[in-house]
Amino acid sequence: MDALLCSTPGTLEVVQRPAAARAAGEVLVRPRRVGICGTDYHIYEGKHPFLAYPRVMGHELAVEVVDGGESDFRAGEIVVVNPYLSCGSCIACRKGKPNCCTKIAVLGVHRDGGMTGLLSLPPQNLVRAEGLSADACACVEFLAIGAHAVRRAALDSSDRVLVIGAGPIGFGAVLFATLSGARVTVLDRDAERLAVAADLFDIAGTILADDAVDAQVGSVTDGEGFDVVFDATGNQGSIEKGFDFVAHGGRYVLVSVVKGDISFADSDFHRKEMTILGSRNATAVDFERVIAAIGAGQVPVDRLITHRTTLTGAVTDLPRWASQKSGLIKAVIEID
Repeated sequence: MDALLCSTPGTLEVVQRPAAARAAGEVLVRPRRVGICGTDYHIYEGKHPFLAYPRVMGHELAVEVVDGGESDFRAGEIVVVNPYLSCGSCIACRKGKPNCCTKIAVLGVHRDGGMTGLLSLPPQNLVRAEGLSADACACVEFLAIGAHAVRRAALDSSDRVLVIGAGPIGFGAVLFATLSGARVTVLDRDAERLAVAADLFDIAGTILADDAVDAQVGSVTDGEGFDVVFDATGNQGSIEKGFDFVAHGGRYVLVSVVKGDISFADSDFHRKEMTILGSRNATAVDFERVIAAIGAGQVPVDRLITHRTTLTGAVTDLPRWASQKSGLIKAVIEID
């Protein structure tokens, strides 16, 4: 029997069920670290629009191979999980974009995820990360989302970049934008998070989202706006306001997603000849980019993970962290 953390809206419970078996052609793995994501908090709170309850959460995964089956993965290896299970045949997959597969199944969202004892997964969704700790492996997925967004934006060293949202996903965008050589500013409504961003990353500065935000943006860009703006807030009002911060000829990358419509002034959009880019999930290239950056010592993993718990402890810790964010960057569940 396996213990697993099961969620229904507003409820978490550790339950027992028969242990997973290795499916034909797949690899049996044991989760060792599970990062807790904003998606997990939304699932617990009953705010996620794309899944059926009850659900076993967990998609930021460091796993140990138990049975590699016919693959070249061997028992005992610690590997990263790419949680985006794709069909391989739809129009997106044929174009090399399995991250937006028309039939995508994300672990912990569309199907049960890693807050459990054993999982059977396709070998193509396991990524080797030689030399990386279990902690580091658990950070790869959320950082890959930022890396993918930065790759979508095609940054260069001349770009002035604004990242809106100083949470884990925003931090991924900040990190890889700075590594691209761009000049990065971070905007958030939380002064504590801005201070953390300034301490962790080599950024140009921070902007507090208050009544003077337009003046602050104008001041740091000589009234021109930013060449590239990333929104990583998941807030409709923030996304709509972000259009104002994009320079003429600039790009606006929507990393976060909201349920519902986003409105903007078409005349302003055309006047600026603005480009809007959606950025969804990540691809194998992005996972490899993150793994290489961690291996090169460019990612402060030890400082990104601020909170820890166990599968049993998460029953009380996850609901508390959903509302008490002070000092929290990334929480992980340790499964041993």
